[in-house]
Amino acid sequence: MNKTIKDLMERRSIRSFTDQMVSREDLETILKAGMYAPSGMGRQSAIMLVIQDKDTLETLRRLNCTAAGREYDRDNFFGAKTVVVVLADKNVSTHVYDGAVVMSNLMNAAHALGIGSCWIHRARETFETEEGKEILKKFGIEGDYEGIGNCILGYSAKETPTPRPRKDNYIYWG
Repeated sequence: MNKTIKDLMERRSIRSFTDQMVSREDLETILKAGMYAPSGMGRQSAIMLVIQDKDTLETLRRLNCTAAGREYDRDNFFGAKTVVVVLADKNVSTHVYDGAVVMSNLMNAAHALGIGSCWIHRARETFETEEGKEILKKFGIEGDYEGIGNCILGYSAKETPTPRPRKDNYIYWG
């Protein structure tokens, strides 16, 4: 089987990570894959914010719990030391789709390099808050951006889960 197709079929969400940081070289490769995601009319509305700073990660974890409607009682990033926040320009009609494809490319590229990933939701809610907006300002991000997703990255602390069988009614032919 073609390696790309195999990677697409075997990638799984990873929710338990070792303490090992993703190498800068691998991270740059993953980010480059995100940059080459298709976008509506080639407008490239998405941007990526890489967070590895411990304090900012802690703030994101707390804001994510709050957005989920619960106390800061667990790590919704599952111990990942790297979070790539994907945001997209709200003024572009395809911004949500553009950001979603970036997220997909990030996760598939990570898997191809032996790095675990998972899409963590609530980026939109996080960056609608004043504290979320302050994070963007802190890193020089200006504009009308909507959070699309948080891509957590790291090395899996467990075996990769076996894929569940696909549902019978996934494909219809016309």
